[in-house]
Amino acid sequence: MSQFIVNGGNKLQGSIVPSGNKNEALPVLAAVLLTEDPVTIHNIPDIGDIGSMKSILEELGVSITFQGENSYRFDSSNLITSNPNRQLSESIRGSFLLISPLLHRFKKAKVYIPGGDSIGRRRLDTHIIALEQLGAEINRENGSFNVNANSLKGADILLDEASVMATENIIMAAVLAEGITTLYNAACEPHVQGLCNLLNAMGANIQGIGSNRLIIEGVEKLNGCEHTIKSDHTEVGSLIGLAAVTNSEITIENAGVENLGLILHFFEKLGVKTEINGSSLLVPANQELVIQSDIDQSIPKIDDAPWPGFPADLTSIMTVVATQCKGTVLIFEKLFESRLFWIDGLLRMGAKIVLCDPHRAVVVGPAKLTATPLSSPDIRAGMALLIAALCAEGTSEIQNIQQIDRGYARIDERLNALGADIQRVA
Repeated sequence: MSQFIVNGGNKLQGSIVPSGNKNEALPVLAAVLLTEDPVTIHNIPDIGDIGSMKSILEELGVSITFQGENSYRFDSSNLITSNPNRQLSESIRGSFLLISPLLHRFKKAKVYIPGGDSIGRRRLDTHIIALEQLGAEINRENGSFNVNANSLKGADILLDEASVMATENIIMAAVLAEGITTLYNAACEPHVQGLCNLLNAMGANIQGIGSNRLIIEGVEKLNGCEHTIKSDHTEVGSLIGLAAVTNSEITIENAGVENLGLILHFFEKLGVKTEINGSSLLVPANQELVIQSDIDQSIPKIDDAPWPGFPADLTSIMTVVATQCKGTVLIFEKLFESRLFWIDGLLRMGAKIVLCDPHRAVVVGPAKLTATPLSSPDIRAGMALLIAALCAEGTSEIQNIQQIDRGYARIDERLNALGADIQRVA
């Protein structure tokens, strides 16, 4: 099993381009099944989860042709099965997005309980309830779902939670359903918008993109198209945090600044300043990191929420940044009950953190971090620990780095180009 050997304390400098958004790429790859025409996708991130999704598609009968750096052509005209590979499906969360496309192509599908990060319970109920409202018949047995529908019909659907993947699944079901679907309490993250833009380019009729109320008029057929995945705003946030704690000057090119929402505002709460220059984002070196109290001088909080709130995937990064800031802040991770348990690694490094409960942690800084053996429990916590190791004094070993590879493309090579000292050891 590979590991990272990280020599901390180096200042980084230079420019870096973030990868394409993983959470847009996964539903977009599922959506290529909705047409028999070729679909070309650009800026697909070269990460573990995307490799697994492409393998699943190929076993379903999709022909995938490399078109140049991070660009692929997908031809789904000769699908051979509605039953995706079980082992691969159970390894990634995104495999559950295949339900609706396979249902449209075969009138049936068999999908499996998906895998992904171990960050707490992640409900599938919202997907199932909404699909049943559109007319699907769904039975669960032995860790799988058997889904059947001769046809789907539009409906007024109020999601019981603003689930990103459930929203994406229902959108893909509704675009070829008969009639009009009105989807309330829909997730509206940039990656959901990206899927909607792809589908409209294929001939779908989706209105309300970017809001939590989508109106989808079903069409008879979707066509091929070309689509470019947006930059990953979570990776952009990770790079901002890295620059801040290592006192580095980093320019993030093609940063997708229009899709950052409240991310820059929340970094400002920790005293991290950035400069926008066209499509690039500069994080200056040697910043004075001071946590900004609320107007009434109370301790501020970094809390996540569905978009346009602060993204949950960045709470781990913000926790590391807070350890290097002067002052006290509350990290409040509301969405996943196991996401903060990785903090024990930071405590071993010398961070001053009180884990109040599974959702809340109080961070007091600044704290001098020292190297220690670490293990990556999930994608985002793994990246957070890598950032902490680059900030720490000494040499850290990080195990289980395949978790980081699932979400960050060749992160060691790309950061080494900026001056980091990360060795990948088999």
